[in-house]
Amino acid sequence: MVTAGPFLEMRGIVKRFPGVVANNGVNLSVQRGEIHGLLGENGAGKTTLMRILYGLYRPDEGEIFLNGQPVRIHSPREALTLGIGMVHQHFRLVPTLSVEENVILGVKNSPFLHLRRVRQRIGEIANDYGLEVNPKAKIWELSVGEQQRVEIIKALYRQANILIMDEPTSVLTPQEVDHLFATLRSLVEAGLTVIFITHKLGEVMKVCDRVTVLRKGRVVATLPTAETDKPALAQMMVGREVVFRLEKDPVQRGEKVLEVRNLHALSDRGLPALRDVSFKLYGGEILGVAGVAGNGQRELAEVLTGLRKATKGRVIFRGKDMINRSPREIAAVGVAHIPEERLRMGLVPNMSVAENLVLKSYRYPPFSKGAFLKRAAIVRHAERAIADYQIITPNYDVSAKLLSGGNIQRLILARELSGEPSLIIAAHPTYGLDVGATEQIRGLLLKQRERRAAVLLISEDLEEIMNLSDRIMVLYSGQIMGIVGAEEAQLEEIGLWMAGSRKSPERER
Repeated sequence: MVTAGPFLEMRGIVKRFPGVVANNGVNLSVQRGEIHGLLGENGAGKTTLMRILYGLYRPDEGEIFLNGQPVRIHSPREALTLGIGMVHQHFRLVPTLSVEENVILGVKNSPFLHLRRVRQRIGEIANDYGLEVNPKAKIWELSVGEQQRVEIIKALYRQANILIMDEPTSVLTPQEVDHLFATLRSLVEAGLTVIFITHKLGEVMKVCDRVTVLRKGRVVATLPTAETDKPALAQMMVGREVVFRLEKDPVQRGEKVLEVRNLHALSDRGLPALRDVSFKLYGGEILGVAGVAGNGQRELAEVLTGLRKATKGRVIFRGKDMINRSPREIAAVGVAHIPEERLRMGLVPNMSVAENLVLKSYRYPPFSKGAFLKRAAIVRHAERAIADYQIITPNYDVSAKLLSGGNIQRLILARELSGEPSLIIAAHPTYGLDVGATEQIRGLLLKQRERRAAVLLISEDLEEIMNLSDRIMVLYSGQIMGIVGAEEAQLEEIGLWMAGSRKSPERER
């Protein structure tokens, strides 16, 4: 139950970095026993604010109060001493150690010789808050959802009474999300306080009691979620109306663009990553690939784009077998790739925006003649792409690495889609982007569908998969658990497939 008066206050927080004010007089007030949502576009300042609270940054101005008393937090250790814990989006666990060893790792005077007492305490925490996990299990043996429980247990073992959750649902199945939300409710009913950072507005409305919205380093509003809705929150975040349900015409299948037959491939560790994967993809449709991270999605995208060798199978593009061809050969026949890792795989960071926009086409007219590049044509192309795709950049000569995440993604889309490809492999195209950039990029993918391109959409965002896809395919442990039409797809069934349940009766692929 939420109590009267703030439990945590951050007053007038200012944090400057060279050339930018990340937090500009931010006031945050959080009550004991509530789940408090923190929303904002990329660069709005929410991560900086939480890093200040957790002791990773020091504010240039402002004060922090706990229970009405001023505190200074110079490190995560001091934050934990004050009862402030944080569950990071990317877990801070040692895979080769057990649950109990990870829980006490770094605890001062940790009782390694008294693991029975540690085990007992873990059991008590697990029973109190529904955090079932085997204390003796190695981290690598656990599912992603179980690993997240270990992170929460770590914080509770250290007696945290404020828990910061950073994008906590990004790698969970729907069932694991429901379990997490039930756990968070148990925590706040016991008097703990949760600060919930997420890009998913539906989750804020579902689980948060109040929400604070940041825009450009300032607080736009703090209000109860019962008094707002998703469109209103989105407008606060980006300063304009945002369309959530993109309209799309009924699918009109064209020719078969891609057929994958009995595909097998290994992971970077030499273990089976794809096992007997077979499916078809047609022009004018979006096939969504759902699954928890690490179940073969990356390997599938890399095999289809020539970045990874298959050990067996066929990849037939418009009647031509392209298995184990080079990325250049595959791109040349009309395959576009929007990679998962934008900076490492999507562009050359130190090259200019204009140069990155012609990485796939600089060898051909009008951008070159013989061995010489034609600067004027490259500049005209860059100016047109910047305008058409709304890439926010000081100019076309700026280094691509200096752009924001959303603008890097727009740059990649501008390059990959400019040649009107027949097949688009889009891996996590909106991951980590704010609601405005997400809306634009989803709209661009639907435009490709309208011109009868085939789109393979790989995403861990089930809402995105359900809204954009015409059919949905679920991967688990490198195998297809099922393929279903989006209109008949049931969230519970998709979630069970993602968790590795038995296949349903075979459906047309």
